[in-house]
Amino acid sequence: MIKIKELETSVKDIINNIGEDLKREGLVETPHRVAKTYEFLTSGYQKDISKVLNGAIFNEKYDEMVLVKDIDFYSLCEHHLLPFYGKVHVAYIPDGKIVGLSKIPRIVDVFSRRLQVQERMTQQIADTLNEYLEPQGVAVVTEAFHMCMMMRGVQKQNSSATTSAVHGIFKEDARTRTEFLNLIAHKNL
Repeated sequence: MIKIKELETSVKDIINNIGEDLKREGLVETPHRVAKTYEFLTSGYQKDISKVLNGAIFNEKYDEMVLVKDIDFYSLCEHHLLPFYGKVHVAYIPDGKIVGLSKIPRIVDVFSRRLQVQERMTQQIADTLNEYLEPQGVAVVTEAFHMCMMMRGVQKQNSSATTSAVHGIFKEDARTRTEFLNLIAHKNL
């Protein structure tokens, strides 16, 4: 559980240490606003996947690819506490169980609302679906822009990072993997 008052004190220290006046009108409420922002941006730590799924796993004989693509996400880079954001594409091939489609973006939110690296977040999403659904396979691709690369350091505005994680048939069968990649390359309606 996040400690709002302690976080407010830390934000006051940061503002003070960069040479700003905490009594200036625009900054008076900033420590509280920042604390509440971090409470939201790190709310994934308080989420339990089984409660997020809430029993929305169903027995079904469907055995073709299920794809939810272009899931928007926002996260915080654990190295600089700056945002990275983009889209996640998730596919699985059921083996007797399906999940309510709205649960897939909720799983993305659980892992993106933590201090993260893109590689780990992508793997956590894939591993979670693999564990709970026991499908024939899972594939996750994440495409993101990193403010730590855009605002500071190398300062490359148009560079993005792509990560993937695959299990089962997506790893073993190049045709299945290619079908997934072709489907996520296709633009939405």
